[in-house]
Amino acid sequence: MWGLVPLFWPLLKPSGAMEILAHRMVWSLVFVAAALLVLRRWAWAGELLRQPRKLALITVAAAVITVNWGLYIWSVNSGHVVEASLGYFINPLVTIAMGVLLLKERLRSAQWAAVGTGGVAVVVLTVGYGQPPWISLCLAFSFATYGLVKKKVGLGGIESLAAETAIQFLPALGFLVWLSTRGDSTFAAEGAGHAALLASAGIVTALPLVCFGAAAIRVPLSTIGLLQYLTPVFQFLLGVLYFHEEMPPERWAGFALVWLALTLLTWDALRTARRASRTLTNEISVPSTTRATGTVSAARNAESVACGPDPVDARP
Repeated sequence: MWGLVPLFWPLLKPSGAMEILAHRMVWSLVFVAAALLVLRRWAWAGELLRQPRKLALITVAAAVITVNWGLYIWSVNSGHVVEASLGYFINPLVTIAMGVLLLKERLRSAQWAAVGTGGVAVVVLTVGYGQPPWISLCLAFSFATYGLVKKKVGLGGIESLAAETAIQFLPALGFLVWLSTRGDSTFAAEGAGHAALLASAGIVTALPLVCFGAAAIRVPLSTIGLLQYLTPVFQFLLGVLYFHEEMPPERWAGFALVWLALTLLTWDALRTARRASRTLTNEISVPSTTRATGTVSAARNAESVACGPDPVDARP
């Protein structure tokens, strides 16, 4: 569903990117609030209101994902689907780089090679585009920042989206009211079908998240990481095959380098996961006192492996 989203945003024309974004925020809160009512999951809200630091982080997350969503919608409706897909291809590399620079994490040699290859790819693409791929870089850095903030917050997917859209709601609603007073709103002017499509932006945002949350407790983490590569793959294929965007040789070269970097990351992550699994198996045979400590350690190592884009809570 996330990979096919580029097919949806053009259906909302003649609405502009800002109007679509505002409707996405408003209707996402409506949809998620209804889901929470059905599930009767409201206890977290009171706890969140008593934690100013978490509220501040949620506000930062809401601001960053607003930039990400708005830029993505504009990119798709302005004929930059391929460049937008590149942003989500390089997102894992940006996430790793931020881990090194901001969290002082230590990388394995394969991860350094992947990040370096990604840097070369950006240089090649800069030559191909005649300027840095700003759309891709902004999407990648905004989504990586969003993931970093979300890790600090520690809320579940639906709860987190509800909190973020609650913060977005009033500014978004105010913008839509302002558009209406100016006579520039398309919600009522383009007929009931168009209004229904704008309202369904909330479902398009929240439904994949609900499915992701259901899959996350049933599917191994390494499999989830690999499956998330399908999103930019579908976006790229749609850009080239459906929207017929140009791909000169320099861009193919840049994308090939990015794919090489992601292959290195995936290979390294799978290798690390296999080592952790073997360690876990070996620990089973040791005495029970040692086994408990070793098993927990190995399990934590296995859980720390992520093969692909960071499994955070909101996608394009």
